[in-house]
Amino acid sequence: MDAVKVLMVDDEARMRKLVKDFLAIKGYKVIEAEDGEQAVDIFFKEKDIGLVILDVMMPKMDGWEVCRTLRRYSQVPIIMLTARSEERDELLGFELGVDEYISKPFSPKILVARIEAILRRGNAGTGEILEAAGIRVDKDAHEASVDGQPVDLSNKEFELLTYFMENQGMALSREKILNNVWNYDYFGDARTIDTHVKKLRSKLGEKGELIKTIWGMGYKFEVNA
Repeated sequence: MDAVKVLMVDDEARMRKLVKDFLAIKGYKVIEAEDGEQAVDIFFKEKDIGLVILDVMMPKMDGWEVCRTLRRYSQVPIIMLTARSEERDELLGFELGVDEYISKPFSPKILVARIEAILRRGNAGTGEILEAAGIRVDKDAHEASVDGQPVDLSNKEFELLTYFMENQGMALSREKILNNVWNYDYFGDARTIDTHVKKLRSKLGEKGELIKTIWGMGYKFEVNA
C-alpha cells in the first residue's frame, strides 16, 4: 500500500524537520511547504495529499486563508499546528473546517495519534447507510443529503451528523460527543461542539430542528413520531 502523503506547512524549517523526521519513521511521506502560497501550489499540483498539517502565522498567505482555499475544493483532513492558543482562534479554525487543533509545544506522539485517528475514521468502510426524516447519510461515500438534495459538510460536520443519527433519541452530553466524534478527550471549551452544531443545523435547513438542545447537558437527535 502506498504511503500516505502529508503536507507539512510551517515557516520554521526546524519545526518542519521535526515533524517530517517523526512521521517518516511511522511510514508517512512528508512534503514540506514554507508558506501558505507554496502550500496551495503543492496541494493542487500533487492532487493526492492525504492530510495537511498547517501553521497559522505564515508569510504571504496565513493558515486561515490556506484553509479557506482548500475547503472550497477539498475535504482533505487539516490539522492546525500553532503557537496561538486563544479560544477565538480555535473556534475560528473549527468554523473553517479544521479537523484537529494542536498547540505548540506539542508531543510528536500525540500528533501521530491524532493523524492516525483521523485517517482511520476516513478509511473505515462499513457499507452502512443511515436514513431518518428525509436525511440520508452514506458512510462509505461520505455523502449526505436532505430530501434528495446533496448537503456539503466538512469532515467533522459529517461525523457529527452520523453520530447523532446512530444515537437517535438518546441524550448526548457534550463530553460524550467530543470523545466519540473527535476520538480523544478534549479539554477545550464546550463551545467548540456548539459551533459545529450551529453550522450543521444551518446546512440541514428545516431538518436542523431535529437536533435538539438539552440545556445544561448537550444535544439529542430526535425525529417526531
